[in-house]
Amino acid sequence: MSNLIVILNVLVILGLVVSAILAVHFEKLLSAVIALGITGVFAAAEFLLLHAPDVAISEAAVGAALAPMIFIVTLR
Repeated sequence: MSNLIVILNVLVILGLVVSAILAVHFEKLLSAVIALGITGVFAAAEFLLLHAPDVAISEAAVGAALAPMIFIVTLR
C-alpha cells in the first residue's frame, strides 16, 4: 500500500511540473491559463495526498477555478 502512495505522489508531482512548464511554454495566453488551471488541480491533489484537505479545498477553489476564470474573463 505504501508503494502505491509513493507512486501516486510521484505521478502527481510529475504532472504538476509538466503542467507548470507547459504554462510557461505556451505562446497563446488562453492555453497558458488552462495549463495554469491544471497546475492548480495537481497542486490540490498533492495537498489531498499530504492529508491537508482544508488547503486542498482552498487550492481547488482559488488555484484551479477562480484564478483561471478571472484570467479568461480578462482576456476576453
